[in-house]
Amino acid sequence: MGCKLVKMKTILISIFFLLSSILVFSQDQAKPYNPTADAKAYLQKAILAANAQNKHVLIQIGGNWCSWCLRFHAMAISAKKVDSLIRADYVYLMINYSKENKNMDVMKQLEYPNRFGFPVFVILDGKGKRLHTQDSGLLEHATVKGYDTTKVVTFLKQWNVKALDPMTYTEK
Repeated sequence: MGCKLVKMKTILISIFFLLSSILVFSQDQAKPYNPTADAKAYLQKAILAANAQNKHVLIQIGGNWCSWCLRFHAMAISAKKVDSLIRADYVYLMINYSKENKNMDVMKQLEYPNRFGFPVFVILDGKGKRLHTQDSGLLEHATVKGYDTTKVVTFLKQWNVKALDPMTYTEK
């Protein structure tokens, strides 16, 4: 009887730890910003990748503390049109700004986009040149608490490589 009780306790403890790890993993998925990440190194990698792929870098700056930041990220990966545009035209990078890590060296490099509030978006070309800083408030839906996918799609299309290529506008 004692052996069965020990096995039962072991099984219950294993189930508890399994469920706990699933819960922790799902919470990590809900927190897309990493305050301990080396933002400068990730930014350099994103610039190199964008240059190699003939894309721009789309940087979303914010933090897990920011409900609007989380709202945008959720919309960006779940709205098919937005997700496909980001994948096709950009290297998407999320940079943390929080009390734990404000990444001020990167904010300086990007000309202090944090002045617009959060989230804020910065577009870089494949050489790392800042092309545009976007106040996210301009992308919000007028009547629903969230982002307007039409406005976001327009924003993404206006700043992709093709939109900034003068050959796009020459007569053939």
